[in-house]
Amino acid sequence: MTLPTTVSVKMPTTSKIVSKVASIDAIVDEIRNFLHVPTPDAWVSHALGDLGTLLVDHANCEYKAAATGMSLITKYRHLPRLQRLMARLVREEMLHYEQVLLFMERMGVELRPLSASRYARTLRESVRTDEAGRLVDLLIIGAIVEARSCERFAILWPRLPTSLGRYYKSLLRSEGRHYQDYLALAKENGDEPTVNERLAHFLSIDAQLIQSPDQEFRFHSGVPA
Repeated sequence: MTLPTTVSVKMPTTSKIVSKVASIDAIVDEIRNFLHVPTPDAWVSHALGDLGTLLVDHANCEYKAAATGMSLITKYRHLPRLQRLMARLVREEMLHYEQVLLFMERMGVELRPLSASRYARTLRESVRTDEAGRLVDLLIIGAIVEARSCERFAILWPRLPTSLGRYYKSLLRSEGRHYQDYLALAKENGDEPTVNERLAHFLSIDAQLIQSPDQEFRFHSGVPA
């Protein structure tokens, strides 16, 4: 599929719902230090050559991120801070979903069924079954998924067609804050030694998935096989 190098898309504004965080460079540096491994060059090259699949799966990821936030809101009504942070996350992720769909429409990319990647499924296989442990693990996974997304946006945006690249750069601030919110909630709902141990465990899984061969190309896939 040949895609245009410039696309003019009038985007819905996020100015009223995106709070201030550290500078974009600071949050990207924080996330790169948080993750154990960087995205392989082979994934980046494949992504730039298959923007259609990248955008379809990106849209799917935004929708699933909003659904995850809603699930946490429904399950943990007794946690006011989680309610507030997830409500904001859901609004932003659904707005991102709408925005990605607009780019797809303008770029001639059809929304089509796409199987889910192994990434989130494999991370969730290690979630503990007791209620307190399950909450902390889900929050840690949320932080890692948002961190990996932000890291990949940071790599991709300078290499993408102008309008899409600017949009991906604009996502760094909100996605970075989502990572920070999830991580803060995990630390608030678990003791420090356990949270640190679980972080190390899930970050190790992330590293294995990102560095190992993957049969399917997706936004969070590993090295293209």
